[in-house]
Amino acid sequence: MMALPPYASPLERLWRVAFILLCALVLLFLISPILAIMPLSFNSEPYFTYPMPGLSMKWYADFFQDPRWLDSVRASVFIAVCTTGLSMVFGTLAALGLSRSNFPHRALVMAFLISPMIVPVVITAVGMYLFFATLGFNNTYFGIILAHTALATPFVVITVTATLIGFDQSLIRAGASLGAPPMTVFRKVTFPLILPGMISGALFAFITSFDEVVVVLFIASPDQRTLPKQMFSGIREQISPTIAAAATLLIISAALMLVTVELLRRRSERLRGISS
Repeated sequence: MMALPPYASPLERLWRVAFILLCALVLLFLISPILAIMPLSFNSEPYFTYPMPGLSMKWYADFFQDPRWLDSVRASVFIAVCTTGLSMVFGTLAALGLSRSNFPHRALVMAFLISPMIVPVVITAVGMYLFFATLGFNNTYFGIILAHTALATPFVVITVTATLIGFDQSLIRAGASLGAPPMTVFRKVTFPLILPGMISGALFAFITSFDEVVVVLFIASPDQRTLPKQMFSGIREQISPTIAAAATLLIISAALMLVTVELLRRRSERLRGISS
């Protein structure tokens, strides 16, 4: 947010204060459900009630000792890591192609690539279920990874494309004029400059896969339980504060990754020489 000039009128200063207050209230409204759930993970009683009679860490101990929760975490990490790797390859290649000035129908291709972010996930899940059923990919980890890759790749495309907007194409031409082959130019010139965008996209892809539950409900078998699916099943079968503990851990992990993305964005700006 830009600072007010020193000659700003009292009305402008009042409007700035009101605007900041309004933004704070909107932010509080959006995160209030999170703020309400997180303390319940420390409740000493197995109920979602306020006021809490006491504090306890037993629900976190239950989370790290129950084989069902640990198996779901392992499955989520495995799927998210595979999804992140595929998304980085496909998304980076797509962004590099779209960054070329002579790429035909660039807007149409970009709209197609980011469509999974726009189409409701339920519709996407139904379409993937019907399509994967004909290929025999339902009830397999391979099918889940492919589905999550389709959902996560747009984030990589957008972040890498945003990095390439400030990319100086003359660097590539300079490398080529010095006799370097295309792969050497990419490895020593292009790759270091777009790396922050790639890492940011990878973090978004990991979060997208790790938190996704709708597609998993359609494609996965009953024995294939990711962490969000285990939480969803727990809500339906037996409500326990262990679910709140799992949700708190997910929220903290996502927050740390978003902080990492912001640090990488600032580093990318410094590398491109546009940091203020």
